[in-house]
Amino acid sequence: MNAVIPIRQEAAGCQDAPVLKERGQREVFCGLTGIIWLHRKIQDAFFLVVGSRTCAHLVQSAAGVMIFAEPRFATAIIDERDLAGLADANEELDRVVRQLLERRPEIKLLFLVGSCPSEVIKLDLSRAASRLSTQFSPQVRVLNYSGSGIETTFTQGEDACLASLVPSLPEAAPEAPPSLMVVGALADVVEDQFSRLLSQLGIGPVHFFPPRHANELPPLGPNTRFLLAQPFLADTGRALEARGAQRLSAPFPLGIEGTTAWLQAAAHAFGVDPAHFESVTAPARQRGQAALSRQRAALEGKRIFFFPDSQLEIPLARFLSRELGMQLLEVGTPYLHRQHLAEELAWLPAGTTLSEGQDVENQIERCRAAQPDIVVCGLGLANPLEAEGLTTKWAIELVFTPIHGYEQAGDLAELFSRPLLRRLRLAA
Repeated sequence: MNAVIPIRQEAAGCQDAPVLKERGQREVFCGLTGIIWLHRKIQDAFFLVVGSRTCAHLVQSAAGVMIFAEPRFATAIIDERDLAGLADANEELDRVVRQLLERRPEIKLLFLVGSCPSEVIKLDLSRAASRLSTQFSPQVRVLNYSGSGIETTFTQGEDACLASLVPSLPEAAPEAPPSLMVVGALADVVEDQFSRLLSQLGIGPVHFFPPRHANELPPLGPNTRFLLAQPFLADTGRALEARGAQRLSAPFPLGIEGTTAWLQAAAHAFGVDPAHFESVTAPARQRGQAALSRQRAALEGKRIFFFPDSQLEIPLARFLSRELGMQLLEVGTPYLHRQHLAEELAWLPAGTTLSEGQDVENQIERCRAAQPDIVVCGLGLANPLEAEGLTTKWAIELVFTPIHGYEQAGDLAELFSRPLLRRLRLAA
C-alpha cells in the first residue's frame, strides 16, 4: 500500500543499535498505579487491592480521590494479624468481598489485585478468584492479577490486568468475518475518534479492549486482527496470539506519522483503497499538522533525556525527534520489546543512545553530564532535578492525559513545550 504522507526513512535507524542494559536501583511506581485509569475505563468493574495501608495510600493519592467520592477501587488491608498467621487470610478476604458486593450490586467484574504484602504471605489470589467467581457467578466474574512492585512497574499493571481478561474473551464463530481489535486502555474521546475514522475507512467490525462494560468483551479467534495502542502490553499481546489472533505490526498512534502508519496497518489488512484512505484521513492530518506547527518553535533543537518509567519513551522520542525536531540525548525504557517496537526503532535517528532497565544513580550522573533542556522522569526524581536547575516533565502525566491520535497531537507536543516556557518565564 502506498504511503499517503512523506515519511523520512533514516539510513539505519536503531533496529540493531546496542542497548545499555541497566540492572540496579529503580525509581518507579508499582503496577497498582494502573488501577487509576483502568477503573475509569471499565465502568462496572471494581479493583480490590489485597495489600497494606501503604498500597491504599498510594492508589488513593495517585487518583486524587475526594473524601466523599465512592470510587471503584479499594484495599483489603493486610495487617499484623495476617502477617503473623493469626487470622485466616482467605476467610477474611471472602468476608470483605461479600460485604463489597452487597454494598455495590452494580459490580459485574471484580479484580483481586496482588501486591508486595500479599505475595510475602504467599496468599494464592488465583485460587481465591476461582473460588469467589464460582460463588458469585453469573452475576459477578472474579479475576486476579499482580500489581506488585516486586513483579511489575507502573504501566505493567494494565498489561497484567488485560492479560488476565484474555481467557474470558468469548470464542468467535468459525464463520465470523475478519474483525479488528484495538488493544490498550484509551480515553473515551480518543476511542470515539478512532472508531469514527475506522468506520469511515470501511474497517469493521471493530472492538476495543478493554471494553467500557464487562458484558461487552470482544470475540476472539483466528479471524481477529489486533492493533496495540500502547507499547507496554507484551503479555496481553502474547495471550491474544496464543488464542489465534494476529497482531498487525505498526508504530504506535502518537503524533501524525505514528497515527497514520498505525491506521495504514489496519487499512492494508482490510484492503482499503489508498485513495480512500487519503480522503478520510486528510482533514484530521491537516488539523494535527497545524497544531504541531504552533509548538515546533518552542521545541525544535531542544535536547531531551528520558529516564525509564512508562515504556512510552521510545514512541515519544520518535515523535519528538521526527515531527518536532528535538535532539535525543538518551532514551531509557524499563523494558524494550524489540518485536513490538521494531517500526519505532527503525524511525529513531541512527546513533540514538538507548538504555533498558534502571540503575538510577548512574542515569542521574549521565543526565547531569548531558545537561539537557528537558528531562522526562518519574515524580520522585523531578523535584531534586528541578532543584539542580534542570527542567522536567512528569512521565506519569503522559499516561493520564489523552495523547493518542491526530486530534491530540498538539496537546501531546504542548506537554513538552509547557515546562520549557514555564522555565523561561521564571528566569525572566
